[in-house]
Amino acid sequence: MILADIKGIGPKTLKTLENNNINTIDNLVEYYPYTFKEFKYSTSLDEDKVIIKALVESIPMVNYFKKRLNKMTFKVSALNRLMNVSIFNRAFLKNNIKVGNEITIVGKYDTKTNNFVASDIMFQILPPNGIIKPLYHPIGDLTSTKIHNYINLALEDANNIEYVPAYLKEKYHLINKDIALKEIHNPHNVNTLKQAMNYLKYEEMFLFMLKMNYLKNNKDKNVGIKRTIDRKKIDDFIKKLPFVLTDSQLECIEDIYNDLTCERRMNRLLQGDVSSGKTIVAIISLYINYLSGYQGVFMAPTEILASQHYDSVLKFLDGLGIKVALLTGSLKAKERKEMLTDLENNKIDILIGTHALFSKDVTYNNLGLVITDEQHRFGVNQRSSLNNKGINPDILYLSATPIPRTYAIILYGDMDISSIRVMPRAKRKIETTLTNSKNIKVVLDTIYQELKDKHQVYIVAPLIDDEDDTSDSVINLKDKFEKAFSKVAKIDILHGKMTTEEKDKVMREFKEHKIDILISTTVIEVGVDVANATTMVIFDAYRFGLSQLHQLRGRIGRNELNNYCILISDKETERLKILTETDDGFKISEEDFRLRGAGDIFGLRQSGQIGFNLADETRDFNILLRANEDAARFINDESSRNDYKFLWEIIENSMNLN
Repeated sequence: MILADIKGIGPKTLKTLENNNINTIDNLVEYYPYTFKEFKYSTSLDEDKVIIKALVESIPMVNYFKKRLNKMTFKVSALNRLMNVSIFNRAFLKNNIKVGNEITIVGKYDTKTNNFVASDIMFQILPPNGIIKPLYHPIGDLTSTKIHNYINLALEDANNIEYVPAYLKEKYHLINKDIALKEIHNPHNVNTLKQAMNYLKYEEMFLFMLKMNYLKNNKDKNVGIKRTIDRKKIDDFIKKLPFVLTDSQLECIEDIYNDLTCERRMNRLLQGDVSSGKTIVAIISLYINYLSGYQGVFMAPTEILASQHYDSVLKFLDGLGIKVALLTGSLKAKERKEMLTDLENNKIDILIGTHALFSKDVTYNNLGLVITDEQHRFGVNQRSSLNNKGINPDILYLSATPIPRTYAIILYGDMDISSIRVMPRAKRKIETTLTNSKNIKVVLDTIYQELKDKHQVYIVAPLIDDEDDTSDSVINLKDKFEKAFSKVAKIDILHGKMTTEEKDKVMREFKEHKIDILISTTVIEVGVDVANATTMVIFDAYRFGLSQLHQLRGRIGRNELNNYCILISDKETERLKILTETDDGFKISEEDFRLRGAGDIFGLRQSGQIGFNLADETRDFNILLRANEDAARFINDESSRNDYKFLWEIIENSMNLN
């Protein structure tokens, strides 16, 4: 069975799925919910969130106003009273709401007005114990409901391969994978949902740690490139920089120089806080590689960040005769062909770009160094594809998310680690405050003052739309901010449903100050430098990990102005106070690691650094520890090669080491 065989998936939907890396049935069934909602009938109308069974008493009426906004109203009888129901932007449900039918409505009841403001309507009667409903991030125009329907159809014919050996399933009392997949998409109860998560998280981490342990065991077998380098040229280059490098930066450069001049292949992680000066260390590494006569590449997760690196490389290497080029997916066919010909003929010394760098038609003449920025955003297989473009090129990964030592040893045990722990210059501190939704007027006053001073503002929301009625979303915040600031500011949005081209366009316009207020999800976490952005407001801050909030905060403070980060949260305020007390990413990382814990099963699922589909390497660290121990034993057990040949084939094929 293929995706096109699923009822309802036509060419347009198929393209939408493929654009979001959902190419197979397995990809679809592994598109997991980001959160779950528990629905159980309320016994009183006084609760904050009321769920009632209601009998429809009148035909719904719909009023339309402004841009695509609508309000639907009708009457129902429930809990021995007749009441009015109103719901926004659900006009498409009108034909399903018929007089005499019973429905389930979710929302809040106002005693004074006898009005029930609904956030959701379901055309099913709940069982006595209620239901658990999965919610999925929309994909293009595909809603959570549509995605759920497609997944359920796919589950009927999915070929669910179990990657966890039988002896480990028995050891941890894990359920079968096919049951786990059915339960996570259609939970019977909290207990079965936990069992499903336990299997799927463990399997995901076990597969990852198999690859990591395989790499560790082969670490010393990788012979590096023999280089001859004029050290004086490097020292002269550093002396001519328009700023003085910190001792921490110089130590990292020394680590990299020693790696590049030894006979073992470099496989190093360079980690440092936001604005700690990793980029200049990367540029010096590219220069060292150039001096030894090899080509270098610098890969970034987005086109706009790649363009930013390209500008930086040109600026610092100007006048040295080094040929630098930028390769992205948006390059025109003719220009791309000419560039690839120059690359193959060694007419390009340094190539900068996105994942386009490891396309099949990209051939290097003598690739010597691969630098990957925000490396956790690329899959292991993607990184391997680029690493194998040359004959054992040296590898340098950059990460702006500092990680605790115990954590790093497990996740990056196949790498050497260098850390920039000292900031290059005395940055103006970002004033970080924690407040709640009741004080929104003060927040709006701060934003207004910054707009008056011609500065720009980031607004961050945990969700794109309002499918989770407990959180603010990009869409509803846009409506609210347009009401407040449309006369004084140009407002736009940015989120993961947009295409790469759309996202790049918005970020470019924000950088050019054609946009004053940018309302976004966490896609701005790794983004372009906008020196004029002085304020960031993060709604429902409790939804994010501390490290992620610190990364978001790093989008501002890239200037000599006063900068403000405002965290709005009605929950977990004690945890969030850490961000108001320190801007040290290493300290914040340690606290994040210590405090995240197992998490709430009904909370929003946060994406981890490694990019697991379901697991979070911080929150699920105990599972990761067990998976690491089990994977190490498996790799070192010769009998496993005969007993689990298919697993070994997966590991070796995915690594594809030279």
